[in-house]
Amino acid sequence: MPDLKDTHVLILATDGFEQSELFQPRQALIDAGAQVTLASLKTDPIQGMEKDEKGDTITPDLTVDEVASADYDALLLPGGVANPDTLRTNDRAVEIAGEFMDDGKIVAAICHGPWLLAEADVVDGRTLTSWPSIRTDLANAGAEVVDEEVVVDGNLITSRKPDDIPAFNRAIIEALASVDA
Repeated sequence: MPDLKDTHVLILATDGFEQSELFQPRQALIDAGAQVTLASLKTDPIQGMEKDEKGDTITPDLTVDEVASADYDALLLPGGVANPDTLRTNDRAVEIAGEFMDDGKIVAAICHGPWLLAEADVVDGRTLTSWPSIRTDLANAGAEVVDEEVVVDGNLITSRKPDDIPAFNRAIIEALASVDA
């Protein structure tokens, strides 16, 4: 496994995140040695979901207003329906997504996570995948949307659903290892 000890990854999430899509990639990154920071709209614990049932909570490290994108090498956007839908109405969360994409940093989004990227207007001309219900939104934002387990388009890594997490995690770690190489 690559050693990502000098790699700093930011996760953006809020209430309603799909639990497996935050916890499993986060743990894979930590296991690979990355420094992982969770930012949200508040620093109170945020509620995870397992499909339609409440899951575990996690306490963010800082708020989106405290994020300096320059401090991070990559951005991870978990899905869940409510999570990205709420984040895309927050100006700073949208700005952060745009900053990472504009700087060519690795951005990994799964399930409904790419919704925030559509809101940031950074998917035009990019190839990606997502949960089926937001594919029209992504296409309307100019993306070429495909139905694949994981799609890597330059710095952008996307997956469709929790079943894709193993491939999603491998793609993220491989991309980060190649940046550090």
